[in-house]
Amino acid sequence: MAKANKKQVLGRGLSAILKETSKDISDTNQVVGNIVEIDLETIDVNPYQPRTYFDQESLKELANSIKELGVIQPITVRKLGDLFQLVSGERRFRASKLIGNKTIPAYVRIANDQEILEMALVENIQRKNLDPIEIALSYQRLIDEIQLTQEELSIKVGKKRSTVANYLRLLKLDPIIQTGMRDGFITMGHGRALINIDNSKDQLDIYKKILHKKLSVRQTEELVKTLKNGLTSSKVNKKSIPTYIQDSLSEINSFLGHKVNITVNSNGKGKISIPFHSQEDFERIKNLLK
Repeated sequence: MAKANKKQVLGRGLSAILKETSKDISDTNQVVGNIVEIDLETIDVNPYQPRTYFDQESLKELANSIKELGVIQPITVRKLGDLFQLVSGERRFRASKLIGNKTIPAYVRIANDQEILEMALVENIQRKNLDPIEIALSYQRLIDEIQLTQEELSIKVGKKRSTVANYLRLLKLDPIIQTGMRDGFITMGHGRALINIDNSKDQLDIYKKILHKKLSVRQTEELVKTLKNGLTSSKVNKKSIPTYIQDSLSEINSFLGHKVNITVNSNGKGKISIPFHSQEDFERIKNLLK
């Protein structure tokens, strides 16, 4: 019997405390800046909510926790006439409605639309279960709609500027790859490697190989590096090296026993780079050149 009573008390959460200090929610001066119990039907969701997907299984787990212990952390709302608008805590709001709760503890504040957007975005960015693209989109919205620089944004979200920049670069990926990252098929590490490929078709080709061969981030980086080096070599061979050099290149490579690197500028001047792997190899090449 004692256990049942204890469970009942726990299940009320903040509601148990708020009943003792309830306020007339029609009185704005009494409500703003306080935590009060609010009717769920009087709360509208935040139109600026950056989160677009709510995992139903996770939501059910939260709902069960609220049913057992009550709402431990109040949601945040702003007062709009006779109604309220959600600022943060939409998962708690949804979970409470899921189990049939009629009210929810909420912290009431006054904020304009820009502040609402900023608070919603920053609060969501701090969550650990956001996918990299959601975070990147939230960063971009803060920059575009609140006119923040990357430096100002990094301060607001408590991240290094380089970290913010790395997330924003993900938005340059092909939309199919962005979707794959959101769905968990690839990681942010894979995405960061793919960003180094400018051509969308090449990005998608490597993305398909990652999925088909289950490539690690390191393997993806190597694949990207190989592709870029191949493109660079091809570009140099076609545009920079004259035909008279290309015709002799195989002969020089064969003679020296190494693949040499030849570069030529627009004036026809150039240089030959000969690699060597050891002191003995160097002595061998030196004797060949005598």
